[in-house]
Amino acid sequence: MKAVEVLFWSIALPGFGQLLNRAYIKGLILLLLEFLVNVLGNFNDVIILSFHGNIKMAIEQANHQWLMFYPCLYFFAMYDAFKGAGGGKGPYFFLPFVFSAYFVTVGTIYSSKLTLFSQLLGPIWLPILSILPGLFVGPLLKGYLQKS
Repeated sequence: MKAVEVLFWSIALPGFGQLLNRAYIKGLILLLLEFLVNVLGNFNDVIILSFHGNIKMAIEQANHQWLMFYPCLYFFAMYDAFKGAGGGKGPYFFLPFVFSAYFVTVGTIYSSKLTLFSQLLGPIWLPILSILPGLFVGPLLKGYLQKS
């Protein structure tokens, strides 16, 4: 249960899981990096604008150069906290985390242009939806590699 608890705290805020695992320096570094990327990427403003449906304004406010760091930071923090709490002992357990980070990064890159059903989803909704291919491809590849 501890591994799942730590994973959920890492989803809430990168670094919290490491703090619960008593990896204090790593946790503080991840919290600092999250804060840095959040502020320099205008992430909170972009989230608020996106939740209010102001997608074009969210795109204008987003600093994509900084936001592209967020998926790897976020999913690495989840992976590391989960592993540090004793979760994911099997081979290739990291693949869902890696592929989620990859697809969310790609979603961030295309978030100002790509539409779905003629709707521009922007820098919050498209990356969130991009988690789904990562959660599909990662376990699929993991299963394939374990059988090989």
